[in-house]
Amino acid sequence: MRCKVVKEIQVRNAISERMSRLRALMKERGYDAVILRNNPDIRWLTGASRVFDDEVAHTAVVSAEHAWLHTDSRYYGSFLDRVPADAGWIIDMDMVSHAVWTASKIRDLHARMVAVEDTLTLGFFEELQTRIAKQSYACLLPRLHGDMTLLRMIKGEEELELLRRAQVITDAAFDQICDFIRPGQTELEIRAELEAAMLAHGAHGLSFETIIASGPNGANPHARPGERVVREGDMIVMDYGALFGDYHADMTRTVCIGAPSKKQREVYDIVRRAHEKCAEAAKPGMGGRELHELAVKVISDAGFGEYFKHGLGHGVGLEIHERPSVGRLSSDVLQEGSVFTIEPGIYLPGEFGVRLEDCGVLTSEGYEPFAASTHELVCV
Repeated sequence: MRCKVVKEIQVRNAISERMSRLRALMKERGYDAVILRNNPDIRWLTGASRVFDDEVAHTAVVSAEHAWLHTDSRYYGSFLDRVPADAGWIIDMDMVSHAVWTASKIRDLHARMVAVEDTLTLGFFEELQTRIAKQSYACLLPRLHGDMTLLRMIKGEEELELLRRAQVITDAAFDQICDFIRPGQTELEIRAELEAAMLAHGAHGLSFETIIASGPNGANPHARPGERVVREGDMIVMDYGALFGDYHADMTRTVCIGAPSKKQREVYDIVRRAHEKCAEAAKPGMGGRELHELAVKVISDAGFGEYFKHGLGHGVGLEIHERPSVGRLSSDVLQEGSVFTIEPGIYLPGEFGVRLEDCGVLTSEGYEPFAASTHELVCV
C-alpha cells in the first residue's frame, strides 16, 4: 500500500510540474488556451499510464486555470483510475464530436488566442473552425510549432525510472537471445524468440517492429526480418526494445555466428570506437549535429565514411523517435535531462552490416547509457 501511495504522489508531482511548464510557455506566448490531440502529449500531461493505443480518440484543452479531457466510454474508466483525482483534470465523455466539444470549451473560456499542436489533422482543424464560427465566436488558432516536443524533451525522474525499467527488460532479452541463436534458424524465428523474451521479462509491449538482419541483409539499416536462414560466419544486426509504462527502450547489438573474419572484426571495432568516442564527448550545450559529425569523422578516418549515411541518433521517450535530433540536419542543442540514442553503423552492400546502439540520458557529468549489455562483440 505504501508503494502505491508513493507512486501516486510521484505521478501527481510530475503532472503538476509538467503543467506548470506548459502554462509558463502559454503565458510567455500570450495563449489563452492550448488544444492537444497527440496521444504522447496527453499521456505526458495526464500521467495516465497504459491507457492509450494507436487511435486518436481524445482531446485536451488546457487554460491557465483549467484542464479538460474529452474521451469516450472505451477509455473513460481507465482515465478515472489512472489520473490522480486531485491532479486538476476534468474528464468527460460527452457524446458529441471532439470538434463540437472543443469549440464549446473555447467559447466558455472566452479564449481569443488558442494554440493548436502541429500534429492536428486538417480534418479536425477545419471542423473546429466551422464549429467555432457557428457559435458566432471568433478566435485565433496559431500553431505551437513543436513546443510540446521541446517540453517533453527534458525528462523528469519518473520518466527516467520507466526508461530504465524498459532497458532492464531489453538487456535481459539480449542475454536470452544470445543463448538461443544457432545456425539454421530464420530471421523470423529469431525475432519471435526475442520478442517473446521481452514479454516474458515483463514488457508491456514492443517499442517498434524488431529488426533482425543477418548476413547481407544487415547492410540495410532498417531491414525487415524474413525467411533467410542464418549460417556460420553471419553478422546479425538486432535492433529492438521493450515498452514499459508507455516509455520505449531502443538498443542495437550486432552478434556473429561463430568466429568473425578479420574484416568483420575491423568494422565492428570501428563502429564501437565511434560509439564510445561520441558517448564520451556528449555534453550539455553541444549541438546534435556536432555530435553526429564526430561519429562521421571517426568512421571516415578509418576509411568507411561512405558506408555511414544515417543520423547518429534521436530522442526517445513516449515516442520511439522524438527530440532531440542527433544528425547532420539537426539544429537541436543537447540539454541536461534529454534522452537520446547513439547508434553509429557501417553497412557494406552485399556483405554485412554493423550497428551499436545505446539509449541514455545526458547529465551534468555527461552521457549516461541505460544499457548494461556489453559492447564486446558477442559470438554465438
